[in-house]
Amino acid sequence: MLIKLYENNPNQREIDKIVQILRNGGIIIYPTDTVYAMGCDALNVRAVEQICKFKDINPQKANLSIICYDLSSISEYAKVSNPVFKLMKKNLPGPFTFILNATNNLPKIYKNRKEVGIRIPDNPIIRTIVNELGNPALSTSVRTKDDILQYATDPELIEEEYGNKVDAVIDGGYGGLEPSTIVDCTGSDIEIVRQGKGDLIYV
Repeated sequence: MLIKLYENNPNQREIDKIVQILRNGGIIIYPTDTVYAMGCDALNVRAVEQICKFKDINPQKANLSIICYDLSSISEYAKVSNPVFKLMKKNLPGPFTFILNATNNLPKIYKNRKEVGIRIPDNPIIRTIVNELGNPALSTSVRTKDDILQYATDPELIEEEYGNKVDAVIDGGYGGLEPSTIVDCTGSDIEIVRQGKGDLIYV
């Protein structure tokens, strides 16, 4: 199912439909400010396990990322020091994934690594969905089909490839190819472990 949404004015009826899919344990593909991503209700363990199996991800080894609506909701799922909070405030919403130490509010599937990636993309569609859902969304990038770039950027082609594997593909326009910049904040020093889209602002 392909659902068209516009960034500047997402249709509330369609948003409600997507939120219901997520509450029922469904899987969606959605736009971010970087690449198209696959996700579910991040607190629905069965749905998270389904995505990990589908993408051949070992949750005990892979860093799983979640999308939050805003900074105020992050502390529920991750431990944030004052310096890291200030850094995030300067850069979010934006194309960054901050790796933080997880709290006990996340399901055990995340706690095998004791860390969680946090995203607040500069994209109103997924943030509106997360806000309406009341829970964060799991975020894992969509794979390309035989390295054909259009299958990662064109929502109609994404739906063609994944439509029978997920419950909905959200058409938010063409997506990008450059992934988020990953910032590790779990140690004493802040470290960029993958430079992607966006330049981190420190001051």
